[in-house]
Formats: sequence, structure tokens, C-alpha cells
Amino acid sequence: MSTTIQISDNVKLILDKMKMMKRESYNEVIERMIEDDLELNEKTKKEIEEARKGKSISHAEVKKRFGL
Repeated sequence: MSTTIQISDNVKLILDKMKMMKRESYNEVIERMIEDDLELNEKTKKEIEEARKGKSISHAEVKKRFGL
């Protein structure tokens, strides 16, 4: 079963850029995006959320910690 959806011109341009092959369907592009999202494990999601909340360290701090 297929469903028609509406997307903005901007989203269509982004999807076009994400195609790996010219003839790849938008459905395939979206499926790849979903697979990539599902592959993120819970730890990674937590780390991303912490970074978004500012619970991360700066590049300068990393360099300092590693003596670079």
C-alpha cells in the first residue's frame, strides 16, 4: 500500500541531495534515514542529548586533557 504525502520544496531539495543514485526513490532515501536513526543506540542518544543541554566539554578542554 502506498500513501501520498506533501513535503515542502526545501525538503524535496534535501531529499534529492541525499539520493545515492539518481534513480533512487524518495521512499528508499527515507528508509535509509529511518535505519540510520534506529541504529543509534541509547547511549549515543543520551550523549547527544547531554551535548545539546550544554553538558559537554569544549574543544580546548579536550586538547588540555590530552596534552595537545
